[in-house]
Amino acid sequence: MMNKFEIDQLRKEESWRLFRIMGEFVEGFDSLPKYMPAVTIFGSSRVSEDHPYYELARKLGKALGERGYTIFTGGGPGLMEAANRGSQEAGARSIGLNIHLPEEQSPNPFVTESIGFRYFFVRKVMLVKYSSAFFLVPGGFGTLDELFETLTLVQTHKVRPMPIVLMGEDYWAGLIDWIRKYVAGEGLISESDLDLITVTDDLDKAIELVESNRLTGESNPA
Repeated sequence: MMNKFEIDQLRKEESWRLFRIMGEFVEGFDSLPKYMPAVTIFGSSRVSEDHPYYELARKLGKALGERGYTIFTGGGPGLMEAANRGSQEAGARSIGLNIHLPEEQSPNPFVTESIGFRYFFVRKVMLVKYSSAFFLVPGGFGTLDELFETLTLVQTHKVRPMPIVLMGEDYWAGLIDWIRKYVAGEGLISESDLDLITVTDDLDKAIELVESNRLTGESNPA
């Protein structure tokens, strides 16, 4: 059981934590609106430059950049780097919302601006709030977390309806089959909830979805 001194110390630490969290929100709210319209691309940090997924993310970033979108990523290496790189090649703005980790994640060299975050949940709000659409290229636990949190926000109408596009059809096929068979099949979501997800490797189709939802002057309420 904690003594009074330990409780007081904990309260002081938590108070300062609250100010750090507020500071990160303020920085994001102040920095990011000027980059609209923007699209967020989620993906793995562990994919090397010679992998086909890297080229997929690079082409995606470039295609979106050519249509005037700012690209938001987590700012790290791998597929985040690829998306920022494609955006930069298109002459578009390429923003990295970098997370501070115990094993330091440095911003990739293709971001035009990097904003650092200590807290994952603050960063996720910023990646959602000013985006017109969300693209997910293959990734691990972090990417899956971002997929399901974004789906939940759209499903529960906490943000406006937004395209959620999964690119890399072979990679996502098993997950989508499982969701359809077990999650929707057992009534844990509605069958219509599957319509929130588009799985495609067709860049033109993906871009068309984004263009129909371009967000320029009004942020999401997330």
